[in-house]
Amino acid sequence: MAVSKKRIWGWMAFDWASQPFYTLGLTFIFGPYFAAVAAQHYLGTGMESEAAKAQAQSIWSAGQTIAGLIIAFTAPFLGAFADNSGRKIPWIAFFSVIYVVAVSMLWGLTPDGANLFFILIMFYVGFIAAESALNFINAILPSLGNDEEVGRISGSGAAFGYWGGVTALFVMLLLLAENEQGVTLLRNPPLFGLDPDMREGTRSVGPFIAIWYVIFIIPFFLWVRDSPKAVAKSTKLSAVAGDLWTTLKSVARRKSLLNFLVGSMFYRDALNALYAFGGVYAVLVLDWQTIEIGVFGIIAAIAAAVTTWIGGLCDQRFGPKPVIRVAVWVLIAVSAVIVGMSREQLFGVPLAEGSPVPDIVFYICGMCIGGAGGAIYAASRSMMVRHTHPDRPAEAFGLFALSGKATAFLAPASISLFTYMTGNVQLGFLPVIFLFLLGLLLLRWVNKDGDRAEWSASSQQ
Repeated sequence: MAVSKKRIWGWMAFDWASQPFYTLGLTFIFGPYFAAVAAQHYLGTGMESEAAKAQAQSIWSAGQTIAGLIIAFTAPFLGAFADNSGRKIPWIAFFSVIYVVAVSMLWGLTPDGANLFFILIMFYVGFIAAESALNFINAILPSLGNDEEVGRISGSGAAFGYWGGVTALFVMLLLLAENEQGVTLLRNPPLFGLDPDMREGTRSVGPFIAIWYVIFIIPFFLWVRDSPKAVAKSTKLSAVAGDLWTTLKSVARRKSLLNFLVGSMFYRDALNALYAFGGVYAVLVLDWQTIEIGVFGIIAAIAAAVTTWIGGLCDQRFGPKPVIRVAVWVLIAVSAVIVGMSREQLFGVPLAEGSPVPDIVFYICGMCIGGAGGAIYAASRSMMVRHTHPDRPAEAFGLFALSGKATAFLAPASISLFTYMTGNVQLGFLPVIFLFLLGLLLLRWVNKDGDRAEWSASSQQ
């Protein structure tokens, strides 16, 4: 059955609407600002500089850990419930409201860090809502085309989202986010009379992200509808839990799906750590300011948009598995550079004071993280479609979320532990390399064509 272009564009509108949370919030504007405020807060308690920076990174990772676990253990059940009811759109609307309210509250992080922990909680409430809505968005993907078309649509949607992130980042840097001198990238004070001394331009990132979402999610709710259910199923808790339990037991018998879920669990956890700590690293190790991080973000997001679109075309031609493997190797190389570089040296080779080499290298790393990360995101959900039972898409992507978040504590907790043990932010990234390698190893046993044919055969027996 042909799918209308409006429905596909409406589905892709979610990526455009939600991407600024990850680009501006998680990575390039709010995350680094939070790290700077938190480090200054701990300095004020009498901690030494390096210990204060490590503590700032630790509480950020703790928030990510807890949020990831909540997402992991609610996603499969919510997906099973949505499949039984046949309705995904109301869930997306519900989480959208929570998301908009939570991210609006980020305005409250003043430079003195008075509301530090409340704002940390609000940020990760927004993160939980965004990720939960995304699970239902992904569950709509199988209905948009066949396996080959889905790879291209997934890549195009993700690329479209990155362009949204780039556009939003341009607006923030040019008009709102100020540097230490109190001016934006245009060398002007922030718009609307916002007070640079109170970092109101940078703090406006929360309301900005919320308003952006409210405006650009409209096409989704106008053009995307739930697919009609052929057979109604019970939405009683016992029936939903029973269906979910049946699916969970079947995963153990599906070798390709099991290896994909576990393998992607490791490499996606590592990738999320790179996203969450990339900007933090730039502040704590390279001493970058908001504007420098923002330019870095623009370069990374443009690379992500272009590479993800190309990845979608490669997915359509070669399938998602080769795309994932190449992207993971690129991220392993980037992680090695992050571990081996500081302002003073690169892999043990001393650098002259004020050398631009670390900045140039990290800009290149940003391009690689953006490009490879975007390709992994799009190709992984395309691969999940190839392992999805046609009647249970939301449940399947709930399991996909579970695999991506069940060990969400692993990378942040490992980073926290290694950072604490070594007292060094760079060495704290070592566990990320191990997680990428584990994911790559398990991909060896994933069928490039998925296992839906296998599932159908076993169902008929």
